[in-house]
Amino acid sequence: MASLTYEQVAKTIDHSLLRPELDLDFVREGVELARRYGVMSATVRPADVAFAAELLEGSEVFVSTVVGFPHGSSTTATKVFEAERALADGARELDMVLNIGRLRSGRADEVREDVAAVVAAAQAQGAIVKVIFENAYLDDAQKELACRLSEEAGAAFVKTSTGFAPGGATIEDLKLMRRCVGPQVQVKAAGGVRTLDALLEVMAVGVTRIGATATETILEDFKARKAALEPAAAVR
Repeated sequence: MASLTYEQVAKTIDHSLLRPELDLDFVREGVELARRYGVMSATVRPADVAFAAELLEGSEVFVSTVVGFPHGSSTTATKVFEAERALADGARELDMVLNIGRLRSGRADEVREDVAAVVAAAQAQGAIVKVIFENAYLDDAQKELACRLSEEAGAAFVKTSTGFAPGGATIEDLKLMRRCVGPQVQVKAAGGVRTLDALLEVMAVGVTRIGATATETILEDFKARKAALEPAAAVR
């Protein structure tokens, strides 16, 4: 940890604001927190993208959102529409759920084409796609297949989970995902990364982005530890 800067840690975080019960006051506070702490993005629900983009105008923190969330079972045309609308509203990254049922059925071409269609919509607007697998529902062979199909479809990231399934990110899954994609594809952990130690642990196995709701706790802990190590130095 001693060699990490505040920015290096903060820029691994997509601050997550996806729970269905969040009202607009909570979303506003969450987006403002993301801006204040200088994380990579505020990940908001599709209906909140334009609202969040306005709040983040002029900031280095940008808006990301979800597509086909949380089950992945929307048609490809619906996912493409969602993607295009989110990008028009100001999103710069899309976290899409692949079609879990089709993947489990071995329908590899359908899964690849589903992801590729959203990737094409994103790339047309200079955006990127992170593909959510929902590993709690997959065996290792299916996770490996999801990695291969996502890479073939042009995804920028592979991601463990939505945070709404029975399980989230595990070190074993993250190692598998890092091993099964090329160096140009990054790995995002979501579901269960709630402490600085957990963040440092996933970074150590090659994760470059996490989805977090405990952003403030994580970054305040980092600042406190850094100050203890370097009492005369500014954390930021």
